[in-house]
Amino acid sequence: MPTSTRTKSRKPLAFGTAVVLAAGLLGFVSYRATAPDSSGSDSPAAVSTATGQDAGVYPELAGLARRDTADKLALGRTDAPVVLIEYADFKCGYCAKFARDTEPELIKKYVDDGTLRIEWRNFPIFGKESEAAARASWAAGQQGRFWEFHRAAYAEGAKEKGFGKDRLKALAEQAGVEDLDRFARDTESTAATDAVARDQEQAYGIGATSTPSFLINGRPVAGAQPMSVFTQAIEAAADAAHVGSAGEDAKGTGDTGGGEGAGTAEGTGTAGGAGTAGGAGTAGGAGTAEGAGEKAK
Repeated sequence: MPTSTRTKSRKPLAFGTAVVLAAGLLGFVSYRATAPDSSGSDSPAAVSTATGQDAGVYPELAGLARRDTADKLALGRTDAPVVLIEYADFKCGYCAKFARDTEPELIKKYVDDGTLRIEWRNFPIFGKESEAAARASWAAGQQGRFWEFHRAAYAEGAKEKGFGKDRLKALAEQAGVEDLDRFARDTESTAATDAVARDQEQAYGIGATSTPSFLINGRPVAGAQPMSVFTQAIEAAADAAHVGSAGEDAKGTGDTGGGEGAGTAEGTGTAGGAGTAGGAGTAGGAGTAEGAGEKAK
């Protein structure tokens, strides 16, 4: 297996004081998403006392969106007003739940109409098979079949079959990857190893400690939260982006008006949100065990 020359850093990236605070917040939410509940499942756990329209939104984190037309691990328009960055592991059960139950609805509701762009970041935290699956997904992407591979790898029961070399080849074939020899070479390439390492470093840099973790226009959300959490966060971000655009047009300057990625504290697993030990929820209601994330043991 290729060994990356990169040093995996788990320190917050140097994006400024606001991002260090965001990293701490996302790390705390990630912890709460899997921590034992000492007070009972019906008692919501406070995540943050931040309030206000921009609470929990960090422009520096919004800047992590690549918006690259050549990004083969992304879905949606590069100029979409909202970018959801997903940090996930193919061996993560909650990532699979999000991929099967929530992501298709987000694609239908927001990606297809141009509101949302989804950018994938490989964040393997469960060992060698996780890393192999991450490299394989990148390799499938080089032939334009990343999302098909993603769907096959997250299908019901797929995780239990493991991600050995033969299994990864079978998933690639199922995903419609045409050149399987190239797929095998790309999976074991330095380019694949480095691409995965870059994604990992970014995830650790923002304070992610469990999967799945998300950024929605700079707002951290931890865990496979209910559809309503993502809906509220995406719509708040879209509204803020439209306000910002209107402000630019009216003023004729580079001022962003409402500010990129601004939104309310409601509808996320972060600032202003409450949840059970199973996962952070919205301010309007406690989350459930389905909103949990997974941490490496």
